[in-house]
Amino acid sequence: MSFYVTTPIYYVNGEPHLGHAYSTMAADVLARHHRQRGEDVFFLTGTDEHGEPVELAAAREGISPRELADRNAPKFERMAARVEATNDFFIRTSDPRHMDRVSEVIQRVYDNGHVYEGVYEGWYCPRCADFKTERELGPGNTCPIHEIALEREREENWFFRLSAFEDDLKRLYAERPEFVVPEHRRNEALSFIAHGLQDVSLSRPNLNWGLRLPWDPEQRMYVWFDALLNYYTALSFAREGEDLSERFWPSCFHVLAKDILKFHAVIWPALLLAAGLEPPRGMVIHGYLLMGERKMSKSLGDVIDPGEVIDRFGADALRFYCLREVSFGQDGSVSAAGFETRYETELANDWGNLASRTLAMLARYRGGVVPEAAPDPELASGDDGLEGLEVRVCELIDRAELSGALEAIWSRVRRLNRYVEERSPWVLAKQEGESAGEGDGGGAPGEAGREAQQPGRPRTRSGAGDQLDVVLYNLAEGVRTLALLLVAFMPASSERLLDALGEDSREIAGFGSRGGGAMTERIPPLFPKLD
Repeated sequence: MSFYVTTPIYYVNGEPHLGHAYSTMAADVLARHHRQRGEDVFFLTGTDEHGEPVELAAAREGISPRELADRNAPKFERMAARVEATNDFFIRTSDPRHMDRVSEVIQRVYDNGHVYEGVYEGWYCPRCADFKTERELGPGNTCPIHEIALEREREENWFFRLSAFEDDLKRLYAERPEFVVPEHRRNEALSFIAHGLQDVSLSRPNLNWGLRLPWDPEQRMYVWFDALLNYYTALSFAREGEDLSERFWPSCFHVLAKDILKFHAVIWPALLLAAGLEPPRGMVIHGYLLMGERKMSKSLGDVIDPGEVIDRFGADALRFYCLREVSFGQDGSVSAAGFETRYETELANDWGNLASRTLAMLARYRGGVVPEAAPDPELASGDDGLEGLEVRVCELIDRAELSGALEAIWSRVRRLNRYVEERSPWVLAKQEGESAGEGDGGGAPGEAGREAQQPGRPRTRSGAGDQLDVVLYNLAEGVRTLALLLVAFMPASSERLLDALGEDSREIAGFGSRGGGAMTERIPPLFPKLD
């Protein structure tokens, strides 16, 4: 099975911030997870380099749009690498190969009779590069996203017959109820369609930085048509000498923020139908990361630099925090204080401490070898049991409920921590040592380091020894199961932990699917305590 996932392509009129990283990290979770399931995956991200926002930003700096694009595009590429994104290609819409393919598709739309000349008059936001309808305006004819006053524009240009596809779009949504998720975003798109679709401008006569229309070189293409087509055009040249279009289209799944819902959920599928192409598999619309009550935005000056967070805490911590703190698909506030709290309580204490204790006890009590035993029914069953967790996580990720999947995993992290306290393996080790005539071993241990007080692996087994084997096996197996499911979310720390557990495969495997015998080793804390 093939799975093709994309991020929005990011405007190069500013530098990357956490809002951009958020979309990229979410798309990477999907890409990594589907690779673990053995699927044929392609992951695309990149930069949107044409249009008025870029032209205006370049003019403010006294440089050309090309210079601005060449300066900022590599920053977005480096951002993807810093958040550990595994994208297969990074597209730039100024790439001549993209522009050639866009011209071919747009010419096909024209030849199919879905384009005509006309006059546009209405409200336009230069920062959104969007013509606003009356019901999309903020108070006082402002842009509700950028909070700037809008002016009426009047220009002669070419129009795309969006209105001709109203019935096709209604049918698409009826036949594919999960075409847009979450459901409230799907309803928003349907509401837009239900109000009646108006034809939209395909070109801008006064734009200098953009693709020329193949049938009218005096007009430049409206940037959104150029940008949206990147998802399709990239497949034709992303790999040298190979066209991936038939292999991955239309199995495309878009990850994007709610401010560009209209373009992706309404205009984009209509454009594809006009060109005789199938719409994508679907899309997930996430909300805004808020600083206080406002959307994080470079134009508003409210941003968090993901690079600074990664420098201090690492990419895994950033990936975890964004998808844990804010329910994916909803708006949510982020802050430095909230980050540190999640890091200390859930990464360092809950997960990091559990991993360290498990590896320490295996080293101290069994010479690093996972003992042979069976899954403990009390740990496997129940609302927070580990049995069948992999199925549940796959179901949630298939619905793009990334935060829900992470919560399902974390409830089992908490369950394993309770299991340690309930079974008190240090007490079992002491009883085993006494039974074997080896003394008391130092008494009941404290937190992460307390297991190290115990003596080495005894040479004989008692009843307590058998019980200790069960506890240690289940801890090792539980941690292994969770680490595999966390690879998509926190790849670097999960890889380190799986290597330490002697796990060679990265394929998702459920609780109890591995026996004992693996050789483990202790490693430094996955998430060191903050100074």
